[in-house]
Amino acid sequence: MIDTPGARGVRRLAIGLAVLSCLSFFTAAWIFSAVRREQELVSQIIKHLPESDLESASELKGELLLQRGLLLLLVLDFSAAGVALVFVVRAYLSSEQSLEDVKVLSSDILASMDAGVITTDPDGILTSINSRGRLLIGLPNDIHNHSSGIGHSIREVGPEHECLEEMCDESRRFNHPIRDRDYSILQDGHTQTLRAGCTRLHNRAGDEIGFVLQVRDVTQKALMEERLRRMERYMGLGSLAAGLQHEIKNPLAALALHIQLLGERLATETDDAEVNESLSILNAEVKRIGDVLDGFRNYASINDIGRSPVNVGELVEKLVRLLRPHAEKQNVKLMVQRSDEKQNSIQADSARLEQVFLNLALNAIAAMSGGGTLRFVISSENDGTCIDVIDTGRGIPAEIQSKIFDPYFTTRSDGTGMGLALCDKIIRQHNGNLDFETSPNGTTFTVQLR
Repeated sequence: MIDTPGARGVRRLAIGLAVLSCLSFFTAAWIFSAVRREQELVSQIIKHLPESDLESASELKGELLLQRGLLLLLVLDFSAAGVALVFVVRAYLSSEQSLEDVKVLSSDILASMDAGVITTDPDGILTSINSRGRLLIGLPNDIHNHSSGIGHSIREVGPEHECLEEMCDESRRFNHPIRDRDYSILQDGHTQTLRAGCTRLHNRAGDEIGFVLQVRDVTQKALMEERLRRMERYMGLGSLAAGLQHEIKNPLAALALHIQLLGERLATETDDAEVNESLSILNAEVKRIGDVLDGFRNYASINDIGRSPVNVGELVEKLVRLLRPHAEKQNVKLMVQRSDEKQNSIQADSARLEQVFLNLALNAIAAMSGGGTLRFVISSENDGTCIDVIDTGRGIPAEIQSKIFDPYFTTRSDGTGMGLALCDKIIRQHNGNLDFETSPNGTTFTVQLR
């Protein structure tokens, strides 16, 4: 049974009317009984009256009979009114219960939604917000205090969510809905991508009474979109790489051969140091062009990888032994942490995986010019293996974080810009993921292999 203030008031009114109806019913019944007794007395008196008084007695008897009929009609009327009152009260309470059920259902739906739903008045003052919305914008999600944050301006939510206020202002100025506007916040040290929209809120009369804001967490979707963009960068390069190999590599090989022949001939005819230096430069530049072509071919190639059982822990430890002399020169300490010493092997291309970890390790060592610690953390997952390559360097600047997987992008004077691009491609060829997290205290590249 519902217990709203309206329902309690109706019940009190119904009880009062019922009591009044009962009192009226019993009063009418008592009067009806009294009139009946008077009729019986009059009937007995008429038997002993002289004929001269019979006419007046008969009129009195008729009046009493009429009063009895009216009282009977009044009793029936009170009974019908009572029955009608019962049905009216039941209908009202049923409507009140249905309305309350609808309100509870709408509250349950809002509370169960994966998106945050926020409403404001025309001035941007919060009027309602569901549980998911409180979580996404950082308001206390206290089930005992649903009004937390209500009554405050949307601009007081926090500087990271100023996009919400901007959308309200834009919708107010231009009177049009805003959809799918992304912005990023920092949540527990991780970057979280939120997608928000704003529409005008109308009441049943069609009047504008505020705004409705929808906020969703699209962090994983944004990561997937970024990975798709990476894939689009090389999907059409396979045929281009083959064409370049044919159009450039073959003439380049001929050029290298003739430079070699020219060098051998000049070596027998002259011993000019300047000529020898020029030939050495030509050889070096031809080799560099060949290396660039090979890197481009490897990046654009769509050939499948070879797979064989590979123990990732042993592969990393072997790589660490090879890197240790170079790391010691840079004052970098190498560490390997394994959650399980008997990790199962995975099906992978060991040579290409070694290329990935070597690239990541060399980049990490280069980022720690003043020394530091490079850790390889290997852990088992339900469906594969996770390898974290963690350095204590200066981190990756925010303005270049979206470009580090682009081919030919590099911040090092001696780099080709193909290292991370190739790493990303090789890991995706293994149906894995390569992501990173960075801060001024260091960078972590995470390789997930299945």
